[in-house]
Amino acid sequence: MLLPGATIGVLGGGQLGRMLAMEARRMGYRVRALDPDPDACAAPFAELSCAPLDDVDAALALAAHCDVLTIETEHVPAAVLAQIETLRPVHPNAALLATVQDRLRQREFLTRHRLPQTAYARVDDAPSLQQALTAVGRPAVLKTRTEGYDGKGQARIGTSDDPAAAWAALGQRPAVLEAWVAYEREISVILARGHDGDIACYPVAENEHRHHVLHITRAPARVAPAVAARARELGAAVADALGHVGVMAVEMFLLPDGELLINEIAPRTHNSGHYTLGGCVTSQFEQHLRAICGLPLGDPAQPRPALMLNLLGDLWADDAPPLAHILAHPGARLHLYGKAPRPGRKLGHVLVLGDDLDAAQSWADSIVG
Repeated sequence: MLLPGATIGVLGGGQLGRMLAMEARRMGYRVRALDPDPDACAAPFAELSCAPLDDVDAALALAAHCDVLTIETEHVPAAVLAQIETLRPVHPNAALLATVQDRLRQREFLTRHRLPQTAYARVDDAPSLQQALTAVGRPAVLKTRTEGYDGKGQARIGTSDDPAAAWAALGQRPAVLEAWVAYEREISVILARGHDGDIACYPVAENEHRHHVLHITRAPARVAPAVAARARELGAAVADALGHVGVMAVEMFLLPDGELLINEIAPRTHNSGHYTLGGCVTSQFEQHLRAICGLPLGDPAQPRPALMLNLLGDLWADDAPPLAHILAHPGARLHLYGKAPRPGRKLGHVLVLGDDLDAAQSWADSIVG
């Protein structure tokens, strides 16, 4: 058990690292972070070491000054975590990260554990793409095995599309072809698993995307109690099978017949869990710290319904983001990440608590148009 006063190391200094560091400092922990950007979001709240995330020497130097380490992005090379593990405990560990950060390995993991997912096939070259299309069918989505996020590294192949164009668009990199899912809703399960296997699960949330980027999260999700219970069950099964310690997000598709398919696993705090910071008794960031430090998990209860709206750099295009309008809402809580504006970049989010989430969503949509 690592009590306040210990030092937490974070690989990555983005907005997740920033919020993790803020909660850690509130609790009395010291924080060190590794990021290539000297102006990283976490810099005001952590002692920052500037180096690429694949710099083993820099990571080992960071680890030497920490009691436990974690990640804020799954794009940290698993080989780096393997080196750090020789010095300090790391959550998630290298083996887990290697499984999750490769889409094919993640799919194969789900298959081994008989967890529901969409049909998929491995793609290594043009001939195997044709074979995959025969096996999976159309429409389908071709995804690079690594480094894709927010719709990057993906290409849809419709019934009349040229597969060669999709293959070329992805740079002819190793990929996975996944059957297109006509889902009713996308939901996410945010949970934490402790060293002892204890699991604390937050209310199931539902997500709406625009241009492949998370736009709004509503919690609790508008799903039947049986669906929410099944989603939590699947999320816990994933965490147990991986032996994960810390917070994890498991994104799922809800089909019209009520079936759930696992879409993606993120072994870290997650954008769709931002509603917990101010919306739940214990935020996902504090919960992650509790888990990796061996503390008892906190209460994940959500006293009131919540809506989270992502604020993208497009709102800053005219140098006049609607911050005054946002702050005029009595139930809105504004979170900005200290990033330089850029179209499509996540610069912050707004949390709205209240019993009428439909009204909250209409207000949120009025902000972004």
